[in-house]
Amino acid sequence: MSVAKAYDYLSLEEYLAGERDVDVRSEYVDGQPYAMVGSSELHNTVAGELFAAIHRTLPDHCRVWQSDMKVRIDVGSRHFVYYPDIMAACGENRGDPYVRDNPVLIVEVLSPSTKRADLREKFDNYIQIPSLLEYLVVSQDTPHLRLFRRRNGWSPEFLYAGERLRLESVGLDLAVEDVYRRVRREVGLEIPPLR
Repeated sequence: MSVAKAYDYLSLEEYLAGERDVDVRSEYVDGQPYAMVGSSELHNTVAGELFAAIHRTLPDHCRVWQSDMKVRIDVGSRHFVYYPDIMAACGENRGDPYVRDNPVLIVEVLSPSTKRADLREKFDNYIQIPSLLEYLVVSQDTPHLRLFRRRNGWSPEFLYAGERLRLESVGLDLAVEDVYRRVRREVGLEIPPLR
């Protein structure tokens, strides 16, 4: 998702109350809501494929959401609320049924307009979540994944076609190509026919 427009200062409570009944969703960055715009067919297809794979392997006591569940991060007196492309949690929700603060996995699918935020601002805030074990960043237009794990000090692991993605937080083991199985041609995985 990309940032479209910033508004005036808004308290976290006002933002959370107002966000339940809106036509245009916004993410919240320490007092500043930012309207979001829609994502492309390619973005949604890649996110959907990964969501389905996680959903199939997720333990029964865990849940996974795609795009519409908010995650709240409190860093000192600063507050952030995002709509991750995919989020999974295995603990009980401790409050607002529209917001989670205890995910074990967050996935963002990059688009040109979100790359900087997903790899910098959101990364810096996501790793502050005590329950988070893994943060996966997925390229939407090339078979390339970046996996950050708490147990590795949040150092990136780079994955490409021909390799396997292993998400320990949700028990998923998947070929990188399978993340892109419905968009093979668009991401350069199509093998040209022999002549």
